[in-house]
Amino acid sequence: MKIGFIGLGNMANAMIAGMLKQNLVKPEEIYGASKTKATAEKMQQRYGICAGTDNRIVAMEADYLFLAVKPIYFPEVITEIQDAVDANTVVISIAAGKTIAYIEELFGRSIKLLRCMPNTPALVGEGCTAYTRGLQVTDAEAEQVEKLLKSFGTVSLVPETLMDAVVGVSGSSPAYVFLFIEAMADAAVLAGMPRKQAYEMAAQSVLGSAKMVLETGQHPGVLKDMVCSPGGTTIEAVRVLEERGMRAAVMDAMEACIKKSENM
Repeated sequence: MKIGFIGLGNMANAMIAGMLKQNLVKPEEIYGASKTKATAEKMQQRYGICAGTDNRIVAMEADYLFLAVKPIYFPEVITEIQDAVDANTVVISIAAGKTIAYIEELFGRSIKLLRCMPNTPALVGEGCTAYTRGLQVTDAEAEQVEKLLKSFGTVSLVPETLMDAVVGVSGSSPAYVFLFIEAMADAAVLAGMPRKQAYEMAAQSVLGSAKMVLETGQHPGVLKDMVCSPGGTTIEAVRVLEERGMRAAVMDAMEACIKKSENM
């Protein structure tokens, strides 16, 4: 099985690292292409993969081809590779906002196509990826793609109608969480804590809280209530957050993110 990546940025880096770490493929079975020779050489040295700057070579070699370039480059890249992609090649897009119908229109024919939306925590093996599949993809091919995606985090199958919502709730959401961690750390620094320690404590608290939601299966509101003692410090902080409209701000931000994805 040969895996191809057109685009060797952060997300491709995370995917390749996960696949190799889980021994799903050998380095020599991964082909990658980047715009710059320097990036290709760096990836070749880091992982031992076959990397260069020719998108067509990668497209011709790959059994499973990841389109890991920004959405604005899709017309240019697909025009370049459309006749190099074999009818049996499974193409996987990681672009926000670009539908299966849109991508097939660029290829000029029906192809074996899946869309997926990973997020940057894949870089540390804790990604959250959702995918949707086109009609030409077999069950066996979808299972193989899911296996590849699971090498760097959790995976969920969703209907294509939910892919824009996925962008809001997981694809872009690490940025919201990083902003929250930064704000908590800034407040701790204001109270006299060294910045390095403040970041570590804020980040660990977010990590632990997320783990509680996933492992206990309890509603986040129930877990929140467990921390809020009557007349205590936590409920006072929660009162201020509610007063400042934290929930509404997050929901409005995600709604804007989803709409942006819909209109890309």
